[in-house]
Amino acid sequence: MQNFNYPESPLKTIKEKIHDYENVDHFRWLEGDENGKLTTQVEDWTNKQNQFTRNILDNLPGRKELEKRIKPLLELEKFFLVNISDDYLFYGRQRDNQNQPVFYYCAKGESFANEKVLVDSNQIDNTGLTAIAWLSPNKEGNLVAYGSYKGGDENYCLNIMDVKNNRPLDDYITGKVGGVYWLPDSSGFIYSRLADIKNPYSREVCFHKLGQAQEKDDVLFEQYKEGPLATTYGPFATLSGDGKWLIAGYFTSTRENDLWIADFEKWQKTGKLELKTIAKGLAAAFDAQIVDGQLYIFTNYQAPNGRILKTDPKSPEITEALELVKEKKEAVIEDWSFSKNCLLINYQQNACSAIRKYDKKGNFIKDIELPGHGTATIFTNKEDSVYFLTYTSFNQPDKIFSAKDTNDIQLCFYEVRVPSNNLDQIVTEQKWFESKDGTKVSMFLVHKKDLELNGENPTLIFGYGGFGINMTPAFKPLLCPWLEDGGVYVLVNLRGGNEYGDTWHNQGMLKNKTKVFEDLEACAENLISRKITSKNKLAVWGRSNGGLLAGAAITRRPDLFKVVLCGVPLLDMIRYHKFLMARFWIPEYGCSEDYDQFKTLIGYSPYQNIKKGANYPATFIYSGENDTRVHPLHARKMAAALQTFSGSSDTNPILLWVDRDSGHGQGKPLKIALLEETDKWIFLRWQMELV
Repeated sequence: MQNFNYPESPLKTIKEKIHDYENVDHFRWLEGDENGKLTTQVEDWTNKQNQFTRNILDNLPGRKELEKRIKPLLELEKFFLVNISDDYLFYGRQRDNQNQPVFYYCAKGESFANEKVLVDSNQIDNTGLTAIAWLSPNKEGNLVAYGSYKGGDENYCLNIMDVKNNRPLDDYITGKVGGVYWLPDSSGFIYSRLADIKNPYSREVCFHKLGQAQEKDDVLFEQYKEGPLATTYGPFATLSGDGKWLIAGYFTSTRENDLWIADFEKWQKTGKLELKTIAKGLAAAFDAQIVDGQLYIFTNYQAPNGRILKTDPKSPEITEALELVKEKKEAVIEDWSFSKNCLLINYQQNACSAIRKYDKKGNFIKDIELPGHGTATIFTNKEDSVYFLTYTSFNQPDKIFSAKDTNDIQLCFYEVRVPSNNLDQIVTEQKWFESKDGTKVSMFLVHKKDLELNGENPTLIFGYGGFGINMTPAFKPLLCPWLEDGGVYVLVNLRGGNEYGDTWHNQGMLKNKTKVFEDLEACAENLISRKITSKNKLAVWGRSNGGLLAGAAITRRPDLFKVVLCGVPLLDMIRYHKFLMARFWIPEYGCSEDYDQFKTLIGYSPYQNIKKGANYPATFIYSGENDTRVHPLHARKMAAALQTFSGSSDTNPILLWVDRDSGHGQGKPLKIALLEETDKWIFLRWQMELV
């Protein structure tokens, strides 16, 4: 037995009436000041917690050996296509010990030997904290806008690179910039930004002329100022390749939006933006593209799995549109794009990718053959018959293929090289189990081929279950040591995702959120009943919304899990909406200001459901001080409460790590990523007695 002398977490109890419930909060002071800003007291407490965690994790037996195994896996070359212009491919490549990817370009049809550096943030910032979030080239590819940010804060600043002359332009735009679409003559572009970087609910769509100061940019469309839609994700827009049509949308919920179209050329002449409605107030998702002068629309309106429509942009109402590709009951539209001659649709079928090719009239041509059951992504250019396909699975490192509309002969364009011959020894099985209400839920089991499943295998479940985000097979290099040493990895397709369509998502949000947790618990119990693992060998890991999942596992079923890894989590669901951008998520979770929604939230909110003297699992909570999505207050308050009230905190450690130089997870340099990954895996192994 080990006794843990945790840093002191003083109780400063606040009692308040919320509806008919008395909310008792012992650690509200860990939220910071009234605006959630770090106070000296909170900073001092966090420093002590961080030092306490370092003193334990840095001195665990086997840590140095594990780090030596993890480091080369983190340093595996990463390659990802970013965009395709008429003349160039743009891509990122991260090699060896580089902190951040370097972005390159090369002419289509040329080999990588002729690639040239576009932007290298490792040269811009030798601390490794500056990262590039996105690239947006113009039609020819001779000008590229890109977004940079620092320390994981995701407050993207727009820069422009003159590709041919290898020099930056003076144009510079701040405000969490994204959504850049160039005019065909490259004289300017539309983009979105925050009008006030301190106000996440101030997004606006603007037009920028090259050489013009940001302050002079025209505002085309902005976040509503009042009402419930004032705090959704707000406005977005795209521009057709010929510059004639602006397609503007407004998010009304997590995966619902209104959509309009406007004659952009007319706006340039008159200054009047006349929006014609494509769809409004229909509580569904809508996306649109202009191809060959026609308006193509994706929607799940009256089709939870999605369908494709076509109409004239001058008569854009959804009711006037022709149904081009009907909904499939067995598969969900994940993405869609056009090459020169074809429409390529990426479906989700049993939580794996299935790609089908159609002509532009909606006639089915063929299924695109994939290497196996995994996850694929399509990259196209509407004016090019060549397209690219990426593919990955649990035992298949990322591959990129190129193909043509005419023959679909796939040539391997790039493949991640893994210095191991053991990948063929990793097997994946898709299994189904029944949740509490009888719903069938799928999961993927990943383990060594010759592993004896004896009921005592160390097993790690990873889940998410929210926002219509899919959990699908992908190669994760850092799983290799776990699998090699006899561990089992489980990826579970919880409700709240979109693996089985919009209905699947709706079954895991708002008043149905507890079904997500029931799915996880049923998954765990099924693994035990299958004689794969036991309660003493079972762990769960989640981050962000998945961190909420992990937090709920701690308080709902502490008897079911030995270890919990809880990353950048939401945990105080009564107050979550008061910080950063969290009101965006009210359509997904609800809000404690509403009585009925409060009843649901208080029933599962992990922080509010900690019980004094209860025995909780060993828990590692990690967060980033610069997180602009989920405030680190959740991690701080939960750690303090568990350390203070858990009846098993002397035997089951509760550790907190708040990284000072990172945010929600994006843009981490190699050094920080290595520390975080080693911490997670050594904590898990320590508690599973694998060190």
